[in-house]
Amino acid sequence: MITLKKGDKAPAFSAIDQDGNTHNLSDYKGKKLVVFFYPKANTPGCTAEACDLRDNFERFKANNYALLGVSADSAKAQAKFKDKYEFPFPLLADEDKAVIEAFGVWGPKKFMGREYDGIHRITFVIDENGTIEEVIDKVKTKEHAAQILK
Repeated sequence: MITLKKGDKAPAFSAIDQDGNTHNLSDYKGKKLVVFFYPKANTPGCTAEACDLRDNFERFKANNYALLGVSADSAKAQAKFKDKYEFPFPLLADEDKAVIEAFGVWGPKKFMGREYDGIHRITFVIDENGTIEEVIDKVKTKEHAAQILK
């Protein structure tokens, strides 16, 4: 599971968003970048988390942050999710799990007594130079922005 910690260099990644545009870590040099991983588009917890970030987006922008949501959903599913809730930030469609695995957020989970592998809800705050500033592994979906912008 997560091996990345505060002070580590963020993994260089490249993935497409809901519209087929490519995003690379290097595109965000000079900005703080919030990369939030979520299990599945359009599920209650993921919707609450992304809507909280959307509702605080102006605060993020004012503090030089960019945001990227990441899940293993298809670009089509990400586009529907983004359009439905009018998210002002891109959602990466990491279907091959390259970004998910690079950040170490794929692994065993338990839900209602069942064990399976899946995406853990973890957020990485990356500084202007590509160094991990914070790893939030106990995400509060309805107040996630406050956890980041404290």
